[in-house]
Amino acid sequence: MADTDKPLLIKRYASRRLYNTETSDYVTLDDIAGFIRAGREVQIIDLKSGDDLTRQYLLQIVAEHEAKGESVLPINVLTDLVRSYTTEMQSVVPQFLSASFEMLREGQSKMLENLSTIPNPMAAMPGFEAMRQQQEVFMKAFMGGLPGWTGSGPAKDDAGEAPAKGDDIADIKRQLAELQKKLSKL
Repeated sequence: MADTDKPLLIKRYASRRLYNTETSDYVTLDDIAGFIRAGREVQIIDLKSGDDLTRQYLLQIVAEHEAKGESVLPINVLTDLVRSYTTEMQSVVPQFLSASFEMLREGQSKMLENLSTIPNPMAAMPGFEAMRQQQEVFMKAFMGGLPGWTGSGPAKDDAGEAPAKGDDIADIKRQLAELQKKLSKL
C-alpha cells in the first residue's frame, strides 16, 4: 500500500519519460494531474541531475488545460501575474496567492454544505468577505500604479462606508509598511 502522507515521487529520465516510483510504471501529465486532483502531493525529480522539476511540470499541466479551453484563470489574472514578474511585488504575490488558496481550501467543506441551500454559495464561505476586502486592498496598493489597471471601486470600512480619500491612502500605506516588515523578517 502506498504511503499517501508523503509526496508521490516521479522520476524524469533522460528520454523525458516520467516514472512513478510507487507503481513502477511510466506516467503522463494527465496521470499526474489525476493524482493531484485525487489529493496527492507530487514531486518530480530529474534522475540525472537531481533537480526538482515539480514547478515546471505543474505549470505545464495548467498551460495545457488552459490551451484546451478548460480555462480557470481569467485573462486579467494572467496579465497581472505576468506584470508581477517585473515589479517589486514579485516577492509578495506568491504569499498572497498561497494565503488566498488556503482560505479557499479551509472554506471548501462549508461551501459545499451550503451549495444547495444558498443562492450565492461563495458569500456563505467562512472568511469570504475578509478575503474579498484583503484582495481589494492588495490590488489597490500594488496594482494601482501600473498602466491599464483599474480598481473595482473604493474599499468600505466595517460599517460599509467608503473612507475619505486621505484615510484610504493612509490605510494602504500602513498595510504596505506592515507587509514590508513581514517580508524583511523572512
